[in-house]
Amino acid sequence: MKKNYRIKKNEEFQYVFKRGTSFANRQLVLYYVKKEDQHHFRVGLSVSKKIGNAVMRNQIKRYLRQAFQELDPFLKQHYDLVVIARKPTNQMDFHEIKKSLTHVLTKTHLLKKKKVQK
Repeated sequence: MKKNYRIKKNEEFQYVFKRGTSFANRQLVLYYVKKEDQHHFRVGLSVSKKIGNAVMRNQIKRYLRQAFQELDPFLKQHYDLVVIARKPTNQMDFHEIKKSLTHVLTKTHLLKKKKVQK
């Protein structure tokens, strides 16, 4: 995922939290807000210190970035997304995290109708 497709600034995170809609499952919380002025979706990732040490948190963020990269052709554009990882993600491998992310994106109708491999 390109760096300019990431949300980094606190103000941008707060904008998504305040103006956006949320959906959650046991592993992930997704906040999203539509932004017509941008041509590609942007993603912000948040992994709390409660989940594990720095190595574990960075691994979860790498897994989430890779999952977004694989789902890129199927995702609707013009959105800012913030994903918050919950405690069970520290026990999950890449495929489980991707499946959980796919579930959340499907429920929020942010995935296009094409068949997505799990």
